Amino acid sequence: MNPAAIEAMQTAIRGEYLDGWLFCNFRHRDPLSDGILGINPGFTNSRLWFYAVPASGEALGIVHGVEPDGLGCLPGKRLSYRGRGELLSRLAPLAGRRWGCHFSKSITAISFLDAGTAALLEEAGLKLVPAEGLLQRFRGLLDRAGIEAHERAAAHLYEIIALAWTEIRRRFTSGAALYEGDIQRLIQEAFQRRGLVTDHPPIVAAGKNSGSPHYDPAGAGVLIAENDVIQLDIWARESGPGGVYADISWVGFYGKQAPAALERTFANLVEAREGAFRFIEEALAAGRRPAGADVDRRAREILTGFGYAGALRHRTGHGIDTDLHGSGVNMDSVEFPDPRPLLDGSCFSLEPGIYFEDFGMRTEIDVYIKDGAPVISGKDRQFVLLCC
Repeated sequence: MNPAAIEAMQTAIRGEYLDGWLFCNFRHRDPLSDGILGINPGFTNSRLWFYAVPASGEALGIVHGVEPDGLGCLPGKRLSYRGRGELLSRLAPLAGRRWGCHFSKSITAISFLDAGTAALLEEAGLKLVPAEGLLQRFRGLLDRAGIEAHERAAAHLYEIIALAWTEIRRRFTSGAALYEGDIQRLIQEAFQRRGLVTDHPPIVAAGKNSGSPHYDPAGAGVLIAENDVIQLDIWARESGPGGVYADISWVGFYGKQAPAALERTFANLVEAREGAFRFIEEALAAGRRPAGADVDRRAREILTGFGYAGALRHRTGHGIDTDLHGSGVNMDSVEFPDPRPLLDGSCFSLEPGIYFEDFGMRTEIDVYIKDGAPVISGKDRQFVLLCC
């Protein structure tokens, strides 16, 4: 952890109007604390340690006497303790101030602070505040290099999607058999050739399998039949520490002409996606920073208006950075409602989906906020249901 990183933390702390950011860990149960501070996951963490970064000034590390080197070479003052009473006295200088900590009632993915440790900190007089805003500002906003890395990944994905549909059309017109796993393998091989990495194989789902949002073909998957809906969902980033994910979903029809009802359903879904984008665009143009929950509500209003309330199974989108599901704002008002505003550097997916017993559809683009306006990454936008 270098001084520049501490300064970036302190900028985030001041942006959230907090007094500091409090990290702690026991038996490495909080990967966020370890990851952000660069703590070696191999060291013995049999006692609680704390690392307090104030809004300004010197950081404070508190470690147990049996593990005095637990915080390595992190900058700042260091204190040690041997028992509970001594620990409370070491925490006393932090009392009366508002500290961002790793818990949240709504965004539970960051909730690593256990109730017992929270009670100890409150007994010592600290005021605990959820840290989701700190995480967004420190890890979930892309700088110029991050946006460029994201755009490069997006360009790759659109080119790979085009390769996949070319092969799907070739199989259809030639009458050759096509399995879900054939297209999944084609996409993965394209990732490898282009130096892209991913945290999970892409989704290739045909027919009723497209009605399962996180379907994963086992091995070859099923044989794709004529008149099946085909759902593709692919995500990847460039390899290396600066790689930022892109994540897109496309829908196709394995036939010569999709039925009018299917075309209409797809058009309704696209309208929800585009309506969510317009909502963001108009809010930002008016000087408002909409929350992720607000964007999700707008997409749901559109789909509910078309009669799809019973077909909604997931949120409208998620934050994107060096992790696929990143530290930034999620477009979510139902699962884990996200009150955080869309700041410059926010990057996220817009991916409304509707799912039925016999098929499902999800259409996904990525958006980032730059200079107070939303930008769609990549070179294409989906307005047409692709047919063979």
